[in-house]
Formats: sequence, C-alpha cells, structure tokens
Amino acid sequence: MAEQSVQIFYEDVDNQEVKTLIDAKWLKDSLLKEGQQSYSINYIFCSDDHLLKINQDFLDHDYYTDIITFNNSENEEFLESDIFISVDRVRENAKETKTSFSCELGRVMVHGLLHLVGYNDKTDEEQLTMTMMENKHLALHPNLNC
Repeated sequence: MAEQSVQIFYEDVDNQEVKTLIDAKWLKDSLLKEGQQSYSINYIFCSDDHLLKINQDFLDHDYYTDIITFNNSENEEFLESDIFISVDRVRENAKETKTSFSCELGRVMVHGLLHLVGYNDKTDEEQLTMTMMENKHLALHPNLNC
C-alpha cells in the first residue's frame, strides 16, 4: 500500500488554538481527490518571526507571508513536502478578509496542497482557479462552514 502520511508540528505557537481545527483525514481526502496516492506531508505551524526567518534564509525574501511550501519530492510518484504556516499571518488575513480564523486556516492548508499537485496562482486566471479549488475542498471539510 502507498504511504499516506500527514504529520503536524508546532514551532513557537500555542498549538491548542490550531490543534482542534486540523483534520488529517480531510487533508488526505483532498490529496486523493487530486489524484495523489502516495505522500508524506509535514505541516509546521509557527509564528510570523519563524516564517520570516525561513523566507529570508531559503527564498531571499524579506517579508511576512502566511505559507511557504517546500516540495521535497525526488520523483513524481511520491509527494514529499514541508508546509510552514504562520498562525499570526492567518489570524491577520482572517481579520482583513472578514472571515473566521478556522476558515482562513483551512484555506491556507489546502492552498499548500494544491500548489504541490500542480495548481499555480501567478496570473489572474490561475488565482481564480486556485480560489475555486480551495472552495471546493473547503466545502468537503466536516467541521468548517465557510
């Protein structure tokens, strides 16, 4: 059987706020719906400062972001990734977009997966498709009503 692993880690954030919103089965189902059978995905929830340092050190960017997705795959059959998410940035984005923290967190989590399976968001058309796919997967989450 193919490996299907979703692991959750926390780096300098209160994990209680995030832990109750994470549904690994939903994430696995999202990957399967996108045709990904074999994977090992690590989600690392962290602070703005922690993700800024990663952004500076690995991407040479000097700004805050909500997510950085590293595709560590060595072949097309097995998807391997570390997805870093700033809880601080997700909270700020939720306020700015007037949505709940839980919906914004779900959107960011599935956004990273969608990038890994081939969706992009550089052009207006790609952004529209990405948002549509995020909404499609969010609608399948058992506890979110976004």
